[in-house]
Amino acid sequence: MMRYVNQKDIYIVAHYLGKIMQGVGISVLIPLLVALIYKEYSNFLGFIIPAFISIGIGTVLTKINIDKGRIRLKHGMMISSLAWLWAAFVGSLIMIICLDVSFLDAFFENMSAWTSSGFTMFPDVEALPKSILFLRSLEQWIGGLGVVVMIISIFIHSGKAAARLYKSEAREERIKPSVGNTLKKILQIYVVYTIIGIALFIIAGMPIFDSINNTFTTIATGGMSIKNANMGFYNNNTFYLISMFLMILGATSFLTHYRAFKTKGLAIFQDLQFRIMIFLIIVSSVIIYLATTSMPMNIVYHTISAITTTGANIDSTNNITIMGSVMEVILLLLMLIGGSAGSTVGAIKLSRVIIFLRSVSKNITNIISPEGRVVNVKIADKKIKEREIAETSSYISLYFLFIAIGWIALVLYGYDGLDSLFEVVSMQGNVGLSSGIIDETLPMGAKIVMIFNMWIGRLEIIPVLVILRSILEIFKVKTSRKAY
Repeated sequence: MMRYVNQKDIYIVAHYLGKIMQGVGISVLIPLLVALIYKEYSNFLGFIIPAFISIGIGTVLTKINIDKGRIRLKHGMMISSLAWLWAAFVGSLIMIICLDVSFLDAFFENMSAWTSSGFTMFPDVEALPKSILFLRSLEQWIGGLGVVVMIISIFIHSGKAAARLYKSEAREERIKPSVGNTLKKILQIYVVYTIIGIALFIIAGMPIFDSINNTFTTIATGGMSIKNANMGFYNNNTFYLISMFLMILGATSFLTHYRAFKTKGLAIFQDLQFRIMIFLIIVSSVIIYLATTSMPMNIVYHTISAITTTGANIDSTNNITIMGSVMEVILLLLMLIGGSAGSTVGAIKLSRVIIFLRSVSKNITNIISPEGRVVNVKIADKKIKEREIAETSSYISLYFLFIAIGWIALVLYGYDGLDSLFEVVSMQGNVGLSSGIIDETLPMGAKIVMIFNMWIGRLEIIPVLVILRSILEIFKVKTSRKAY
């Protein structure tokens, strides 16, 4: 007998994973429109075969009969963990068929795109087919909202399953009473902002194809560009300003956006996370300006890019790192913190940082306070429960543990200490700003570790630990049966 994971659990996971696989398969067919427009007919099978594999296997799995009322949070976390791996696998199959690229590089590229990390294995992205460039942008756009969140908002009706899957991607906020209606509202806001971004870029003079791709990657706080020089290719301050505006939108909670529509924008400025994010952007920019000789636009752009975990840049990687340790360390700290919870950002997120700092303050106050006094942790007049404080502290500890593992791995391969830490923090925070270490020449072992960091960063660690523990349980049962 399995102690924690039994056969029924596996069936539940397989059934709902099948629905996600169907959604992934349908999603990767969308770039065929771009292939048709740009007459890239040779790439058709490259998209069709992986898409139909995903849809076919997914359809078979959805035929498994389950008790839909039995789905629990552990199932949702297992489904989410496997869904991101499957999405990266399907995308990698497309690149293997369409391009001359190894499986590991293709998997790295697609994990980077789906998790909105923004790193690339291609030294010359401008040489890639338009359909592949759009695929990477589309993956970031879907992944920014969340692979599971996006697909359940379209394919799975509101109910217990939707609620469990929603929470499995570390989302708690409810815009509407039901998860289904919340998801629909989030998707509406996301699509509206995407349309606004595309329109702004086009009005400013950017080509339509570039406008679509840059909006997809920026609003999703992904940053993987269709140009070798990233946004710096355009050398246009208007484009930079639009890009910064979209990054901040993407890093602001969807709940705050919804309230902003109801209050004509006032709710955004009343949101504590938003106010702290803007404060950190201003303070960090001033410190970097005083400590370096960099241009103000470069400073502000990269500061926003770091805290919103977008990773877009307007200067070369080398220039970012040679600006000095002050800029590198400040950007590193911003990449650790990230933007608002309930947005498209990665990293630890501002809400957790606030809870952690308030809990430290509470502990100090308790020590110096008169005996018997009870000090509560409050954020925006909301009392934070002890369980939430404990979970936050635990998460931050795990976050730094896995950063340490990735950091040690890169240092063991001979890379510079500070540059390696910068790279791992950027990788696990799903940012994309680079110190120049990550490229196609990265050793195979380091690539695997970095893929793992991107995966756990997007899933916020716990779901990955749940799936690893579940696999261990299954393995233990099989080995114990063989012993008999």
